[in-house]
Amino acid sequence: MNTHHKQETKPFVSVVMPAYNESAIIQDNLNRVYRYLRGLEDRCRWELIIVNDGSTDDTGILAESFAQDKDRVYILHHMHNFRLGQALRFAFSRCAGDYVVVLDLDLSYSPEHIERLLDKIIKTHAKIVIASPFMKGGQISNVPKFRKFLSIRANRFLCLMAPRDRFSDKITNITGMVRIYDGTFLKKLNLKATDYNINPEIIYKAKILRARIVEIPAHLDWESIRKFKGRKSNLRLIRNIIQSFMSGFIFRPFMFFILPGILLLLLALYPLMWVVIHTTKFYQSYANLGIHPDDRLSQAIGEAFRLSPHAFIVGGVVLMVAVQLISLGFLAFQNKRYFEELYHFNSTLFFRAQEKQKIENL
Repeated sequence: MNTHHKQETKPFVSVVMPAYNESAIIQDNLNRVYRYLRGLEDRCRWELIIVNDGSTDDTGILAESFAQDKDRVYILHHMHNFRLGQALRFAFSRCAGDYVVVLDLDLSYSPEHIERLLDKIIKTHAKIVIASPFMKGGQISNVPKFRKFLSIRANRFLCLMAPRDRFSDKITNITGMVRIYDGTFLKKLNLKATDYNINPEIIYKAKILRARIVEIPAHLDWESIRKFKGRKSNLRLIRNIIQSFMSGFIFRPFMFFILPGILLLLLALYPLMWVVIHTTKFYQSYANLGIHPDDRLSQAIGEAFRLSPHAFIVGGVVLMVAVQLISLGFLAFQNKRYFEELYHFNSTLFFRAQEKQKIENL
């Protein structure tokens, strides 16, 4: 077997690193990743793609300077900051690898995760492997307590919302960006998100297509971020909280209607039960007085209303709102089912068209 043939049998890995205002760390961290990838050449071919997402500092200039004398390093530029989702979709469209690894340029997940992710996806034949510091064996270091608390809670919320299936392991990190993807599968997902919500979107659409998703324990370490006091984290806390909430809505939109509707229905039962009990009581008392049956119910209701009008008003209004929310929940459920079936159907047609095109090109 000649050397060229051996090279062709090695998996080809595209490593994507989005960057925004990273001038303080970009050269050191890119050198670290580049040296690591050179050390993997005995087992895989690779390319390194950096997306300068409209940085206002020297990130783009420094990235170009780094890539100038290096092969297999490509710099993509956005004229404006279009945020993470756009940056990743831009990079994904240009990746040539059999597998695509996304790594944060701050190296809060060390480059060593690349080989571990590659080993896992080859071994399991999964479509996505996620680096998770939240699963058993994972570790979190030097992350501020409040950030750590919010990150854990956001992922637990999303994991609760995400549908379970027999194709994938239990997922503990839905918002995490550090992952490896099957390159062919990734290009078929038709992603739309423009910001951090692209990570839950990928999981959601992969689950629709019954893709296998697994995790490896990872070490999230913010030591490199803490060293640069003047460098702000790319995370925008409030925006991320909102996006996590909205991602949960995408996974199970009906729960955001049905659960409040059931809660309001339970709240409405107290005043409505009071109305029923007192109306029955007055009805029986009017029967003892010999009042005509046709008049008993209306008089009993009227007497109960005079005694406590707010029970009728509050109970009735809350009941109507509860019924509307529960109805909206069922409509959202049907709409979600319709979207998933349509997405699955269109994706299947797309897959078949691509396979047919490949055969015709041979």
